[in-house]
Amino acid sequence: MAARAQHSGPAANGGGAPALLPLLLLLLSAAAIIPRGDGQNLVTEDVTVVEGDVATISCRVKNSDDSVIQLLNPNRQTIYFRDFRPLKDSRFQLVNFSNSELRVSLTNVSISDEGRYFCQLYTDPPQEIYTTITVLVPPRNLVIDIQKEIAVEGEEIELNCTAMASRPATTIRWFKGNKELTGKSEVEQWSDMYTVTSQLLLKVGREDDGVPVICLVDHPAVKDLQTQRYLEVMYKPQVRVSQNYPVQGLTREGEPLELTCAAFGKPQPTDMRWLRVDDEMPQHVVVSGSNLLISNLNKTDNGTYRCEASNAVGKSHADYMLFVYDTTATTEPAVHDSRAGEEGAIRSVDHAVVGGVVAVVVFAMLCLLIILGRYFARHKGTYFTHEAKGADDAADADTAIINAEGGQNNSEEKKEYFI
Repeated sequence: MAARAQHSGPAANGGGAPALLPLLLLLLSAAAIIPRGDGQNLVTEDVTVVEGDVATISCRVKNSDDSVIQLLNPNRQTIYFRDFRPLKDSRFQLVNFSNSELRVSLTNVSISDEGRYFCQLYTDPPQEIYTTITVLVPPRNLVIDIQKEIAVEGEEIELNCTAMASRPATTIRWFKGNKELTGKSEVEQWSDMYTVTSQLLLKVGREDDGVPVICLVDHPAVKDLQTQRYLEVMYKPQVRVSQNYPVQGLTREGEPLELTCAAFGKPQPTDMRWLRVDDEMPQHVVVSGSNLLISNLNKTDNGTYRCEASNAVGKSHADYMLFVYDTTATTEPAVHDSRAGEEGAIRSVDHAVVGGVVAVVVFAMLCLLIILGRYFARHKGTYFTHEAKGADDAADADTAIINAEGGQNNSEEKKEYFI
C-alpha cells in the first residue's frame, strides 16, 4: 500500500517513468523471496462462454505457501499480478484474491477474447498452466423460405431453412406437426462463422392444409430456437350423399325420398349438380340446390343418382343407388349409402348376397344328410338279407324255416369250431 501511495505522488506531478517504480520494486521484492515449488500445484479449468456473457477464470494453488500468482492473456500480457491489474481493459475485474486463488471475470466476451490464458506461480522453479476460453455464437437469424406459398395436393414443394453466422456450425432439424422429417444440409464458412442451409422436399396432401412445418436449431449456445411456416394446400372437393327421408327402413313405392349432397374442398366448391347415371333424370324429381326430392317413389325410379361438385382444383362425385320396394315388402333393404369416386367406381354392400350364401350352405348340408341316410339304410338291408340266406331255395314255408334255423345252427357250429 505504501508503494501505491508513492506512485500517486509522481503521477500527480506529471512524471511518467516514476509511475513504474512501485511495480518494479514489487517485482524485485517478490523475486527476492521466491519460495521453492515443492508440494504446490496450480489448478484451473477450461471455460466455454456464449458471446456477450461473462467468463470467469480461476487460478488455484493446492498446498499454497504464499507464492505470488499472476494471470496473463493470450498475448502474454499481465492481466493481474496478485490483486493488481496492470492491463487497462476494464472488462477484467477481480472476483477473489487469496494465497490460494486468483479469480478474475471477463464481461461482454467477444470472439477476439478466445484463446489460452496463463496462470503463473512464482516458485522455484516457476510453475505455469493454461486455461482455454471458447466463445460460442448462436445463429443470428433463422428463416424459412417456401417455394410455393399455396400448393395443390399431390405436389412436391421445396422448403429451405437458413441459420446464419453461428459458431460452431448449427444442426437443423425439420418437423411437420409432431413428426420429424429428414432434410439435406449445406455448410458455408465465412471467417470464423458458419451459415447452414437445410433443404426439405415435401409432397403435400389435403391433410397437410394448415399444418405447421417447423425448423428447429440444435446449438450449444441456444435452446428452443425455432421458426415455422403453416402449409396452405388446395384440394378437390370431398362429396358425400346422405339420406334424410326415410331415416331408416325401406324405400317403398308411393313414399317420398329426400337426399342431401355435402361437398367440402379448398377452395369451397362453386358448382354442384345432380344427375342420374346411364339414364335421364325422371320428370317428377325435384332438385333444389344440394337437395334431391322424389315425392312419390315408383319402380321406374330405380337406378344410381350422382352428386357432382367441382372447384378450381378438380371435380369429384358421390353416388346413391336406389331400389324401390313393394309396399308390402318387409325385408331389410340393401344398404344405400353415398359412394364417392373420381372415375365413377361404385362400391356397394348388399346384405342379400350374404343371405344367399347362407341359404346355399344350408341346402348343401341338407343334401349331405339325405345322402348319408340312404347309404346307411342300404347297408342295413344287406345285413338282414344275408341273415336269412338258405331259405331262398326252400319248396315251402316249413322247409324254409328249417333251412334258416339250420343255417343259424351251422353258423353257431362254425363259430364254436372257429373258437
